[in-house]
Amino acid sequence: MKTIIDTNFNFPGQKHLYKGKVREVYNINDDLLVMVATDRLSAFDVVMPKGIPYKGQILNQIATKFMSQTEDLVPNWLIATPDPNVAVGHLCEPFKVEMVIRGYLSGHAAREYKAGKRTLCGVSMPEGMKENDKFPSPIITPATKAEKGDHDEDISKEDILKRGIVSKEDYEILEDYTHKLFQRGTEIAASRGLILVDTKYEFGKTKDGKIVLIDEIHTPDSSRYFYEKGYQERQNKGEAQKQLSKEFVRQWLIANNFQGLEGQTVPEMSDDYIETVSERYIELYENIMGEKFVKADVSNIEERIKSNVEHFLASY
Repeated sequence: MKTIIDTNFNFPGQKHLYKGKVREVYNINDDLLVMVATDRLSAFDVVMPKGIPYKGQILNQIATKFMSQTEDLVPNWLIATPDPNVAVGHLCEPFKVEMVIRGYLSGHAAREYKAGKRTLCGVSMPEGMKENDKFPSPIITPATKAEKGDHDEDISKEDILKRGIVSKEDYEILEDYTHKLFQRGTEIAASRGLILVDTKYEFGKTKDGKIVLIDEIHTPDSSRYFYEKGYQERQNKGEAQKQLSKEFVRQWLIANNFQGLEGQTVPEMSDDYIETVSERYIELYENIMGEKFVKADVSNIEERIKSNVEHFLASY
């Protein structure tokens, strides 16, 4: 199974390479960013030892397609996609907050609610809700990176402004963009028989001070989707929702006694299990995008990426 786990390219004009959990970002002449979506899989803030075939291509193609489907609402960083695993865009200074927006009481919000909390990131949650119920209107629950480590931490709008992480003027733009993107994402999901449950957006500022959407958007790594068919019936019966996200990987890890806690060991992922994860990601793609997934040539992924990116840079 051919995958791309790690890259060490040396592109013309390359200034810096940043390696995230899943993406690797090359700074070109302090002007462009070349973002390579690897096949790495991250869960509980831990990168799994083996890659998932086609995962990088899937995430990159979903994100770039949604960027083009929302650019009339919100400007974004994207310039081109010279390779199935690569997006090229404008160099931006990222805001140090993730804009998390929730339409339903799921995931982290549901766990907090179950623990008795009725306020999340300074936002009130109504009494009497069940897990996966719809909020009266979507709520924004921002997150920021912890001072130590790489974990996301809940933070309120008030704290963001008080600590000067984002200015009031900029934050109001981020809020407006977040609501607009979520509304568009909700409409697109509904047209595919899906419910966009929650998601996160990241934003940055270009050199000329314009706020733009960066990173990924509406992918199964950054978003949770439910199937619309049967949603209400399951809620009425108190059953778990059928969902499209990488939650199935988290559940498998939990069942194998791993939640990223100290002293825990990542369970062995057999080739057969890796294959099923790849198939699930392809299923996610086809449901979310409403089109057949076309596998890229993976006979020599690194050479393919290198050649496509260098060709783009030479002609840019």
